[in-house]
Amino acid sequence: MEVAGWRPGASIAALQSRAAMLARIREFFALRGVLEVETPILGAAASTEPHLASLATHVQGPTGGRLRMYLQTSPEFAMKRLLAAGSGAIYQITRAFRDSESGTLHNPEFSLLEWYRPGYDHQALIGEVDELLDAIAGEPGASRRISYRDAFLRYLDLDPFVAGDDDLRIRCRAYGLRVADGDARRDLCLDFLLEAGVVPALGAGRVYLYDFPPGGASLARVRDEPLPVAERFELYVDGLELANGYRELQDPAEQRARFRADCALRAERGLPLVALDERLLAALSHGLPDCAGVALGLDRLLMVMLGVERLADVLAFPLDRA
Repeated sequence: MEVAGWRPGASIAALQSRAAMLARIREFFALRGVLEVETPILGAAASTEPHLASLATHVQGPTGGRLRMYLQTSPEFAMKRLLAAGSGAIYQITRAFRDSESGTLHNPEFSLLEWYRPGYDHQALIGEVDELLDAIAGEPGASRRISYRDAFLRYLDLDPFVAGDDDLRIRCRAYGLRVADGDARRDLCLDFLLEAGVVPALGAGRVYLYDFPPGGASLARVRDEPLPVAERFELYVDGLELANGYRELQDPAEQRARFRADCALRAERGLPLVALDERLLAALSHGLPDCAGVALGLDRLLMVMLGVERLADVLAFPLDRA
């Protein structure tokens, strides 16, 4: 009797393309002297961001007790500890895990490329992301950069930095989001408008959105000019989000305050509470070099390269076959 679902979801040709992509990535960073590192997938701390759901488990500790551990949503915290310890430029190809993310464009377990460049700001890192994509494709590709503010003005005729909360709610309702007066935080409304109104208008090819409102800064540096702007960018290819990067926040007190604000929102929304990553905060106190970092979704990148529309078509064994 044959057991259903034993065969891989992706074709052998797709798996061969994945291997070639990984080889080109490693060659790209080797030529630039960027160190490949590995950090734990299983860690003692989790992301505090309310929109991220970590998978938790328990393991036996060295003294015999049971320790609550988390499958990492990103290697970011551990990689920043390496940077603070003097690693220099580093990259990592790893598996990451996020609960409540499963569908055509999501799988709870996915492949991530993350790298950090001391001495770079977010604009310089955008340039290197573009160079990497050219190297993977084997030829130069056209790309565009547009600020978050200019994109909202161009496609929605809305200034996201000065628009009132009521105006944002009205716009959200126009796109079908049920939001009552007084409901929904400003950054959630902006995220919805970005996905509903801006991203579909970006068109084909590579588009980098940069300089976001500070509400979604999370771990990014914020500058004043004259309104606060998070030095962050996102990459969209043919309307599909592939990467998120920023100039890294170095201030441990500010990072702790942001973590605590995240935890307050988690409590308000009835989400599981997580402890602050004290080891990351200690590393920031020791001294994180001025740097920029980016996380690039490799499964989605392979989707774009192969012209397929489902994540399952590029995964050997997606969730329903794992």
